[in-house]
Amino acid sequence: MVDDRDKEESKGQERPSRPVTAAARRERRASARPAARKEGSTDETAKPARSSAKGAADEKVRPKAKAKADAKADAKTDAKGEHKKGRPTPTRDRKEARVGLFARLWRFLKEVVAELRKVIWPTRKQMITYTAVVLVFVAFMVAVIAGLDFALIRGVTALFG
Repeated sequence: MVDDRDKEESKGQERPSRPVTAAARRERRASARPAARKEGSTDETAKPARSSAKGAADEKVRPKAKAKADAKADAKTDAKGEHKKGRPTPTRDRKEARVGLFARLWRFLKEVVAELRKVIWPTRKQMITYTAVVLVFVAFMVAVIAGLDFALIRGVTALFG
């Protein structure tokens, strides 16, 4: 593997080294991004580097929040560096036309058929098995409730009878 790198370097193709620190990786990502920012907007490379330990900790803790804030600020600025007024979302702008009763019913039925196509239907053998299990369970519960009812009636008549 080292031989392959040596061959590439000898051909004139230099492989850039991988950044070791998080700050170096952020710097590389920032330089690799296309120049989407307009002139006059804030740029991370134009800011002076912080030398204090607290400033370095802030950079490590909140790079995503800072990137989101920068993206929002960039979205609000146009080519001249002026702020645009935010537009309301499309759902506020236009009201959906009320669809008729039959159109809604037809759409509902189409969606029902689409959902039924997704169902994995049981085989005949599975249906017989499931039905037998349900009937046995229901018969057992009827027997338990009938037994409790009979026992409670006997107990009440013996106590008060």
